[in-house]
Amino acid sequence: MEIERKYLVSEVPANLKDYHCRVIEQGYLSTHPVVRVRKDNDSYYLTYKGSGMMAREEYNLPLTAESYEHLLAKADGNIITKKRYEIPDGTGKTIELDLFEGVFSGLTLAEVEFESIEEANAYIPPSWFTKDVTMDAAYHNSNMSKKAVTKP
Repeated sequence: MEIERKYLVSEVPANLKDYHCRVIEQGYLSTHPVVRVRKDNDSYYLTYKGSGMMAREEYNLPLTAESYEHLLAKADGNIITKKRYEIPDGTGKTIELDLFEGVFSGLTLAEVEFESIEEANAYIPPSWFTKDVTMDAAYHNSNMSKKAVTKP
């Protein structure tokens, strides 16, 4: 079970280079249910996500690089690319700060994962988080993959 809250942020910490960074690329084979392929640095996964907004089932299966590339070619819509920084929040939680690249360049989202729904509901975000978008489906990467993006 994945339990997470998602936020827009007002600013990006100036010291991002001090934190672990993962380079992520992902494509969606299906959005209902969510079936995604992801390259996370040098690891590859096929992920199934159940329905839900803050809490939902999630299963990750390892892939080879070749399998990932084969499946990514079959993905529908936008390929999502981002850098994910892992930032301790001072309460024992880790903020996953996503700086999107490619078609969503300029978008920055912060996610925090929890052990329970109660813990998620009790979370007090840092002051640089501006808006809780957990329940806004527009910020699910699977829905972003379907969004029409106009090029300049």
